Amino acid sequence: MSTLAEILLNGLSLGSVYALIALGFVVIFRATEVVNFAHASLLLAGGYITATLHDDIGFWPALLAGIAGAALVGAAVEFLVMRRYRGSDHSVLAIVTIGVDILLTTELTRRIGTDVIPLGDPWGDAVLRLGPVSLAHTRIAAFVAAVLLIGAFLLAFRYTSWGVAMRAAAESSETAALMGVRLGRVSLSAWAVAGGLAAVAALFLTVFPTPGLERATSLAALKAFPAAILGGLDSTTGALVGGLLVGVTESLATGYQSDLTFLGRGLGDLAPYLVMVAILLIRPAGLFGTKELARV
Repeated sequence: MSTLAEILLNGLSLGSVYALIALGFVVIFRATEVVNFAHASLLLAGGYITATLHDDIGFWPALLAGIAGAALVGAAVEFLVMRRYRGSDHSVLAIVTIGVDILLTTELTRRIGTDVIPLGDPWGDAVLRLGPVSLAHTRIAAFVAAVLLIGAFLLAFRYTSWGVAMRAAAESSETAALMGVRLGRVSLSAWAVAGGLAAVAALFLTVFPTPGLERATSLAALKAFPAAILGGLDSTTGALVGGLLVGVTESLATGYQSDLTFLGRGLGDLAPYLVMVAILLIRPAGLFGTKELARV
């Protein structure tokens, strides 16, 4: 029972980080109706800035710089690239984000090389022990940070003028534009917010028990993609639920891997996608996604 409790707690912590990444997918999709495949490179950019600056200016200023840097990269991608294709088919825009991701990820992985770069976090390898259950301080910090950030985002999305503009653009971009909503500004802010959330997620994906930032860190965004899909790409609540579901599923599959050897190794990496497919077979729009109606 203690093993199960430990796995579930770690799964919830990991899932909250995935929820941050999934929320970035959802924010951009709601603002532009584009699936952003460049999100992995935003995550890697935020982590890289934090990792390279923490020795010179300290951890917390470096983290703020990483968040701001990733937000600026996201805003620059929207302003310099995506805005030039405004009005194009959404599938074309999705392909453009793939190209952007390849360019940014290639440059960042070239800079990182074969190194594993620590981010200088203050928690180290400290572990909290509650009877037979052990939980790393980094996992607790990840869960608390994710709850605070997601809560702040949901409040801003519900009660601020920016949130009203975002919801209006998601409901009907043409009507929102006619009512005075500046769609370009909404899109720019969505990319910046997604970049900032990705930078925070990069931190908690590269601290203990992970040794640090490396070239493959950006692949974590691919694990969060099923969270956004199964939760519903247009649902902020779905991003949270999907992230937690993916995190717990991955932790359970990894924790009980020795009992599931007949299914092969690496089941933890595959499990989120299996859950995504199973849910989409029942609810094609995701758990909280809006169902599209069409007259035939």
